[in-house]
Amino acid sequence: MRQKYHTFDSSPRVAKAKLLLVALLYFAEGLPFGFLYVTLPVYLRFSGIDLVSIGLLSLTGLAWSLKPLWAPLLDRYGSKPQWVTMSLLTLALLSLLLGQVSPAGGPYLALVFGLAFTSATLDIAVDGYTIEILEPHEVGVGNGVRVSAYRVALIVAGGALVALSQVWGFHAIFVLIAGAFITLNIVLFFWPKPLVKPVKQDSLSLVKQYLLPLKDLLGRPYIWAVVPFVLLFKVGDAMMGSMIYPFWVDKGFSRAEIGLISGTLGTMASIGGALLGGWVTDLMGLGRALWSLGATQALSNLGYAYAALPNSPRLSVYGASLIESFTGGLGTAAFLAFLMRLCRRDLSASQYALLATLFSLSRSVAGALGGWGAAHFGYAAFFFYTFIASLPAFGLIPYVLKALALWEEKRP
Repeated sequence: MRQKYHTFDSSPRVAKAKLLLVALLYFAEGLPFGFLYVTLPVYLRFSGIDLVSIGLLSLTGLAWSLKPLWAPLLDRYGSKPQWVTMSLLTLALLSLLLGQVSPAGGPYLALVFGLAFTSATLDIAVDGYTIEILEPHEVGVGNGVRVSAYRVALIVAGGALVALSQVWGFHAIFVLIAGAFITLNIVLFFWPKPLVKPVKQDSLSLVKQYLLPLKDLLGRPYIWAVVPFVLLFKVGDAMMGSMIYPFWVDKGFSRAEIGLISGTLGTMASIGGALLGGWVTDLMGLGRALWSLGATQALSNLGYAYAALPNSPRLSVYGASLIESFTGGLGTAAFLAFLMRLCRRDLSASQYALLATLFSLSRSVAGALGGWGAAHFGYAAFFFYTFIASLPAFGLIPYVLKALALWEEKRP
């Protein structure tokens, strides 16, 4: 029988075990996403698939946007660890089939969409399970760990697999990623399972299971502030992020420089920022963290505004990239802690999926507007305006903190 422990046990041993579990879960969550959006397009292009067909793969992103449609089923049926197990086994099977089926034709496209749907389901299960096992005072550090583990997985399943394919070939890569899913499943199966505090809840019909998570969120005090805050807190960051790589290209940087500084070192900086941001959030409290870490996140956009000026030194672009990546990790850790603490544990998968979809919507719209803004205003002015776009969210922080305080007073 697998070892278990209680989530309300605050001993260092249990806290460390839970954080390691969170790291494993989010590493598992990041692997299929990196594989789908980095390794698979490279494989398809080397296989002679046309650009239009490869471009259609972007539609797989609908699986993540539509998560609220089936997230309530994960709250209603089975347990989150069981859903994690089923998802990882399915991902392993689909990965093996992708290496055996011809990349041209409908069956292959169906497998790719199956991979995306299963990956999105794994996201729902992992997010909900993390909310269930972490106590409020552990959420900050837990979010630093989850962001870092997820981004490490993106590097492994993206750049590392592509590099290995040069030596081993792509078919071996499909076997390797399937083996990684199976190995993670075995490790997670035998990992000590936290015992979630039972929450009393009346038996719900399937219709109410879908309506209750949304109704509960909309019935919260100050929800009028919470919704725009979720939409706006990262909007400046997202708007600028869509134009960073085109900016590097237009400034004349080589692909090696872009990959090393913005890609590799930038990712490492964001991981460091996420870990520090999680620790700072737990140390100073969520309210102060949203103010201070959110401010550093917004101010970093000014670094790119300066770097985009005509006479700015070349090294200023390097500095702007590393600072923006680091502070983006800081702000993300505090923001995700806020989202997690808004959710009811018995509705964790459903409510987090709703909040994540809301955030994803604003990020997509902001990113789409980024191209228009950079073309219309020029890079320097556009990057400055992304800083201005970050400011309205700060006017909502006092109200969202009141909303969170009132909610936590009656949390189930």
